[in-house]
Amino acid sequence: MLNHTSQEFMRLLPYWGYPAMFVLMILEGPFATMISAFLASQGLFNVGIVFVLSVTGDVVGDIILYCIGHFGGPKIIEKAQKFLKISGAVVEKLKAKFHANSERLIFLVKSTTGLSYITFITAGALRMRFLLFVKNSILGGIVWSAFLVVMGYFFGYAAERISQYIKYAGNAIFIAALVAVIIVGLIKRRESAEILKNNEKK
Repeated sequence: MLNHTSQEFMRLLPYWGYPAMFVLMILEGPFATMISAFLASQGLFNVGIVFVLSVTGDVVGDIILYCIGHFGGPKIIEKAQKFLKISGAVVEKLKAKFHANSERLIFLVKSTTGLSYITFITAGALRMRFLLFVKNSILGGIVWSAFLVVMGYFFGYAAERISQYIKYAGNAIFIAALVAVIIVGLIKRRESAEILKNNEKK
């Protein structure tokens, strides 16, 4: 009975898993993408579908933030700034960066930590052209999602192969994957600071 239940769960996982995965990718794209790619390496999901859902979910999340800024107007930036605990100086630098090159900014912050939310809200509040916003969101999303999918799939593939010879190796590699995500996040946070720093030099 238990074995039958497990088989039924595995059969239904792709059908229920993909919609749930998509929602999670809208809310928290990087982590959901890494986990989904990891599971894809185990044969539970199709890695191509994971990549498409990752890019799509990421862009949908960006559009939601853009709409919040667009319909909320300049005042929403102040509220978002307080909610996200971002200094006024950072917001002013972002505004200046928008006037310099809004398209490049949208592309760059896709893979940063800490700037994306406020940047996309600001894009809407400053009435950046919607199609330009979406285009650069997609381009940045493709690059970032591809990196996350490859990383998650690689760690999952390595875990499956090594665990045949070393006990608990799969768990160790999974933990290593999570550590890698944290390290990448810290690097991207530094890149966020560099984006604003570069703006000061111009």
